[in-house]
Amino acid sequence: MRALAAAAALGALVWYVIEARDARAPATAVPPETAGAPVARPAGPPAIQHPLPVPSPADSLPQIDVSDAMLRQDLVRLIGREAFDALVYPSTLVRRIVATIDNLPRRAAPRRMMPLNPVPGAFKVSGQGDQTEIAAENSARYAPYVRALESVDTAALVAVYVRAYPLFQQAYRELGYPDGYFNDRLVAALEDMLAAPEIGAPVKLVRPKVFYEFADPALETASAGQKIMIRMGADNARRVKAKLREIRQALAAAGARQ
Repeated sequence: MRALAAAAALGALVWYVIEARDARAPATAVPPETAGAPVARPAGPPAIQHPLPVPSPADSLPQIDVSDAMLRQDLVRLIGREAFDALVYPSTLVRRIVATIDNLPRRAAPRRMMPLNPVPGAFKVSGQGDQTEIAAENSARYAPYVRALESVDTAALVAVYVRAYPLFQQAYRELGYPDGYFNDRLVAALEDMLAAPEIGAPVKLVRPKVFYEFADPALETASAGQKIMIRMGADNARRVKAKLREIRQALAAAGARQ
């Protein structure tokens, strides 16, 4: 289904910037971040901010535990067998996609939930010491994922997403949000990425330990989604934001019809 494929492409961008090399663990429910102090909770479920139409009973879906075959077939049809085999981790896809999108507005995302295979090659930098920065050629590493996101027809994406929504919603509740509404979280992730700062100058880096960090503390404390936009380079970020705006608008239009 194209909506799920596009969600995978969006989630892929997160893991493309995390230089993960560790083995994958099976996807399991990951509770949301909690603060140390008790948090006052509302008496009832939170109000849904971005409702979607209720899928037709005729739109039958597989159970979430056996949905991988459907998703693999649709992803192969969308991106081709070679790309699928090279890029996609082929099991527990719905749960991995939902967990990744849930973590986009957070500062970090658990590596074991990634929906893709490890990315070959290394994060590219130039200069040294105080002059270390993201190398211009690093943006080329994101090109396959940007093209995958751009290739999906937005109207078809949202139409199929609405039909498949029960699978996303079930996975989101399993994550630890029994009263949550996944489409609200998806919209929040889209809007957070669209709000990422646009940086024209080369991005300065520091390396206090093993991994590189942004030299600007404001960038280093940004969300995982916004860091994606910064690391992929200005042109890629512009293209991705254009697609995300289309998706956000189409989601709003779908909600208006419910």
